Amino acid sequence: QVQLVESGGTLVQPGRSLRLSCAASGFTFSTYTMSWYRQAPGKERELVARISSTGDTTTYAGSVKGRFTISRDNAKRTVYLQMNSLKPEDTAVYYCAAVRNMRAEYWGQGTQVTVSS
Repeated sequence: QVQLVESGGTLVQPGRSLRLSCAASGFTFSTYTMSWYRQAPGKERELVARISSTGDTTTYAGSVKGRFTISRDNAKRTVYLQMNSLKPEDTAVYYCAAVRNMRAEYWGQGTQVTVSS
């Protein structure tokens, strides 16, 4: 049974940091590109960051570049999203996804991040 379980979302003040985690099971994690997406209320889901299967290539949305860092630990079957200098516009539900051939095959249930004073 495939599972992607996100955690770490919470209410945080602007300018603070937060780290999200996504634990994977039920598929060969180390062979998949992993991505973080987010969806804010009333907006479409957008790609935040992507990391290759080996972790040596990363891609970021322009709005988070320089503030967010994606990483992975294949031994722990976990992908992370370190978010620094958070802004109110980062408020969204954050999802991790396992990607193969540029298509998201598996999705997590999402974790809510709210940035507000």
